Amino acid sequence: MSERAPDRRSRLLLGFCAAAVAFAAVDTYVVVLALPDMMAAVSIPVDELQRAAPIVSGFLLGYVAMLPLIGRIADLRGQVPVVAASLAMFAVGSLVTAASYDLTTMVIGRFLQGAGGGGLVPATMALVAALYPVEQRGLPLGVVSGVQEIGSVVGPLFGALVLSFGSWRTIFAINLAVGLLLVVAVKALWRSPGPDTSAPGGSSHATTEGRRPDLLGALALVVLVGAGLLVFAQPTDLKRDLTWGQLFIPYADGGSRWITPIGLVAIGALVVLALRCAFARRPIVDVRGWLRAAVDADLVGATLLAVALGGVVLAFASADPEVAVFNPKGGWYLLGAALAAAAFVVHLFRADAPLIPRATLAPVPAWGSLVVSFLVGWALIAALVDIPLFARTTTYRESQLGAALVLLRFLVALPVGAIVGGYLIRRLPAGVITAVGMLLAAGGFLWMAQWGETSLDGFASNVPLVLGGLGFGLALAPVNAAILSATADDTHGLASALVVVARMVGMLVGISVLTTWGLHQLHAEHEKNPDLGLVDLAIVQEQSVFTGAAVAALLAAVLALVLFRRAPTRGLDTAEVLRTGG
Repeated sequence: MSERAPDRRSRLLLGFCAAAVAFAAVDTYVVVLALPDMMAAVSIPVDELQRAAPIVSGFLLGYVAMLPLIGRIADLRGQVPVVAASLAMFAVGSLVTAASYDLTTMVIGRFLQGAGGGGLVPATMALVAALYPVEQRGLPLGVVSGVQEIGSVVGPLFGALVLSFGSWRTIFAINLAVGLLLVVAVKALWRSPGPDTSAPGGSSHATTEGRRPDLLGALALVVLVGAGLLVFAQPTDLKRDLTWGQLFIPYADGGSRWITPIGLVAIGALVVLALRCAFARRPIVDVRGWLRAAVDADLVGATLLAVALGGVVLAFASADPEVAVFNPKGGWYLLGAALAAAAFVVHLFRADAPLIPRATLAPVPAWGSLVVSFLVGWALIAALVDIPLFARTTTYRESQLGAALVLLRFLVALPVGAIVGGYLIRRLPAGVITAVGMLLAAGGFLWMAQWGETSLDGFASNVPLVLGGLGFGLALAPVNAAILSATADDTHGLASALVVVARMVGMLVGISVLTTWGLHQLHAEHEKNPDLGLVDLAIVQEQSVFTGAAVAALLAAVLALVLFRRAPTRGLDTAEVLRTGG
C-alpha cells in the first residue's frame, strides 16, 4: 500500500484505467440499438430473435464465467498487468466482432470482449487501493465506481450516436482503436517493479528489459492480422481479380473460406505466433507466464466454476424474450451447471491451493454478501428491463428514446446513492444501510406497481424512480464492505469478482422468474376479465413484475440485517468500501 499520495504519473495511469472500465461498461449495453443490423449482417431475420440470442449471451458468458479466474490472477500477478491484458483481450474481441462474417465469429468476438471487459473491474479497484493512502482513496474510488454504473446510460446513447453516421461495425472499430490506445497508455505509464512481488500491482516475473524483441513473432502477428482480415472481409474487387482472386478459392468445392490459400496463410501465421509465444525468450505475449499465473490461481477449479456459471448464463440469457424466459434446452444447461458446481465444491476441499481459499467465505458476512448481492441483482434487473418496457407500453409507445429517458432518472440516482452509502459506512452498520437502501428500492417498486396507463404523464412518477435508484446505490457499498471486512487483503480481487458474479447471476435468474410470474398474472387476469385490452393486460404484467421485485428487495433487506450483523465495517475506510466496484 502506498504511504503517500500518488504522483502525477500514477494519477494519470489510474485515469486511463478508469476510462477503460467506463468504456467496457458502455460496451455492455452498446448492442441494444445495433442488434438488428448485426443480425442482418449474419443473415438472421429480424423476426427470428432467438437465433441472435448468442450475440448477447456470448458477451455475458465471457464476462461472468471468466471473472473469478481473472480476479484471482489480479491478486497473484498484479493489477496493472491484468488491466493491460484485459484491455488487449477486449481489443481483439472488438476486432473479431467488427470483421465477423457469420454468427460463430461474431459470438467469439463478443465472448472475448466480455472476458476482457469483466477483468478490468477488480483489477482497477485493487489498483486504486495500491496507489492511494487510506485517507485519500474515497474520491478516486467513487469516480471509478460511478463510471462503471453509468455505462448502462451511455451505452445505448453511444450506439445511437455512432449509428447516425456509421454502421454497427464502426462501433466495434472504435472499440478496437480506443482499446489499443488504452493498452499503450497503461503500459507506458506503469513503472514495472521488476521481480519484487511485494510492490503493489507488480508482476511475479523478472523484468525482460535488455533482451531483443521477438521479431519473428511480430512478423507472424502482422501476417495473421492482414491475412485474417482478408479472410473475414473478402473484398469484392480482389475476389473478382483474375490473379488475386485465386487466393480466395477453396481447395474443395463448398469448402470453408479458411481452406483457401489466404486462409491457410492466416492459419500458418497463427501457428507460428502461438509457437513463438510459447517458446521464445521474449515473446509478444508471455503465454508461459500467464499460464503459470492461471495454474497458480487454480485453473482446474476456475474451469469447473466457469462451466457452472456458463450453464446458468446459457439457460437464462439465451432464451427468446418474446417467446419464453427460459431456453428450451435450459434444463440440460442447468443440469450441467449443477454437476460442475458439485465437482467444484469437491475440488475446493481437495486442492492444495483452490481458486477460492477455503477460509475466504467461511465468515457469515463473506458468504452473506454474495447472497444479498444475488437478491440485489434479482430486484435490479426488474428496474433496468421493465421500467422502459412499461414506458413503451403506455406513454412512449412510439419513442424508444422517451422510454430510455424514463429509466435515466433511475440510473442517475444510482451512483449518487453508491457514494453516499460508502460514506455512511463509517458511521452506521453495513446491515442497517443495506436494509434502508433496499427498503427504499422496495418502496419505489411498490409505488410503480400502482402505476396506470397515464401515470408517467405526471411529475410524481419521478419520485419512485429516484427513490429506487438511490436505494440500490445505498445498498451497493455496504454489501462490498461486508465481504471486504471478512476477507484477507490478498483475496480482495477475488472477492470483488465474486460479488459482481453473484449480482449478474441474480439478474439472469431474476428476470426469468419475474417475467414468468408476470405472464402468469396476465393470463389469470385475462381469464377473469376477457374484455381487457392488450395495453391493460401488459400493465397487469408489469405491475406484477414490480411487486415481485419489491419482495426480492425486502428479502435482501432482512437478510442484510441478519447476515451483516457481525461485519466490522464501521471502522473501514470509504475507499475500502467502494473497492469492489459495486
